[in-house]
Amino acid sequence: MVSVPGIPDEEFIRGNRPMTKQEVRILTLVKAAIADGDIIIDIGAGTGSLSIEAALMASRGKVLAIEREVTGVELIKANAEKFSVENITPILGAAPEAMENLPTADVVLIGGSGGRLADIVSCSDKLLKPGGRLVINAVTVETLHNALQLTRSMPGYRVEACGVQVNRIHFAGSSSMFQAQNPVYIIACQKGDKE
Repeated sequence: MVSVPGIPDEEFIRGNRPMTKQEVRILTLVKAAIADGDIIIDIGAGTGSLSIEAALMASRGKVLAIEREVTGVELIKANAEKFSVENITPILGAAPEAMENLPTADVVLIGGSGGRLADIVSCSDKLLKPGGRLVINAVTVETLHNALQLTRSMPGYRVEACGVQVNRIHFAGSSSMFQAQNPVYIIACQKGDKE
């Protein structure tokens, strides 16, 4: 079964936590090129919106969703139950320490780094299989700058980046207004297929 990303935002249980919005999730997952049997690590998983969609795309694979907040882990579990996703394992902890003893992965998604991006990228490199994909979503200028510096300095990686600015149309009576979402920068990397 092929699953196409793009679950509407309002379908997720999220409480007061920030969430990767639908349009950004779609692009992130496409850049991650997730295959049916992939092992995926989602760092800074938050509500689990990316984790859930990745798990649906990798129905024979597995998603390891790392989240440092207890409320986030509970939301990941609630969303996994809501969408009947059984191939996801929430991990309470902060990266990179929470990445210890994880299996090698086909895809690593970084949505939050807690200011430890360099250590997380280094650990991700060690865990990624040859040909694996690393996708970083940056919402601050500092994260974008650091992510580009780090990934472009890694030997054997192909790096591309794009900025996404989504404007949704909000209907107000007989008028239609633009409702701007925060811009997000997506840094997509592929590890060389040789060690």
